[in-house]
Amino acid sequence: QVQLVESGGGLVQAGGSLRLSCAASGLTLSSVAMGWFRQAPGKGREFVSAISWSGLNTDYQDAVKGRFTISRDNAKNMVYLQMNSLKPEDTAVYYCAAGSSASYYGPQIRQYDHWGQGTLVTVSS
Repeated sequence: QVQLVESGGGLVQAGGSLRLSCAASGLTLSSVAMGWFRQAPGKGREFVSAISWSGLNTDYQDAVKGRFTISRDNAKNMVYLQMNSLKPEDTAVYYCAAGSSASYYGPQIRQYDHWGQGTLVTVSS
């Protein structure tokens, strides 16, 4: 059974940083791409970032480019999202997701098979 568990969320002031972690079990992490999505109150789930199975290729939503960095450690079955220069509009529940294949890493939600429960990030102004 695949399990994804996010951690690292919390309350931070604007301009601050947080590092989200996603611990994966029940799958061979090196065989799938991974992504981070977020859902703000009253809004739909949106793509934040994704990383290929090897970690060599990444994709970001325009609003987070230059501020967020996705990475992975396949040996530890971990995926990370380093978030710097946080803004109030980054406030959301952040979800880790495992892709359905190794080849696709991008914003299409339907390309992700497994999801974590989410971790809340609140950025105060």
